[in-house]
Amino acid sequence: MPRRPHHHVYVIELHPDVLQERRFRQCNPGYVEGKPCVYVGMTGLDPDVRFDKHKAGIQANAYAMKYGLRLLPDLYEGFNPMSYEAAQQREIEIGIDLRSAGFGVWQA
Repeated sequence: MPRRPHHHVYVIELHPDVLQERRFRQCNPGYVEGKPCVYVGMTGLDPDVRFDKHKAGIQANAYAMKYGLRLLPDLYEGFNPMSYEAAQQREIEIGIDLRSAGFGVWQA
């Protein structure tokens, strides 16, 4: 019996201070001043739970842990839940779309 889709993509708003990180700036040469900086990820957990784990340092991305402010559900809620494969692909697509809009984006 196939499992029901339970994976989620999520977007975390990062504090603008993340722009002081050289690696972050290098990965975002098209960043438009004043646009948000975000972390885009995927998880088998509820995005709220995953955000809390990032902030607590549990299987955390360093930028999400240090600079994470809040989830931005308007950017992902309509896609969830989905299969693992669909979530992998959607995570990439969201990152590309946000970068093309001038956002600063980090993906694991």
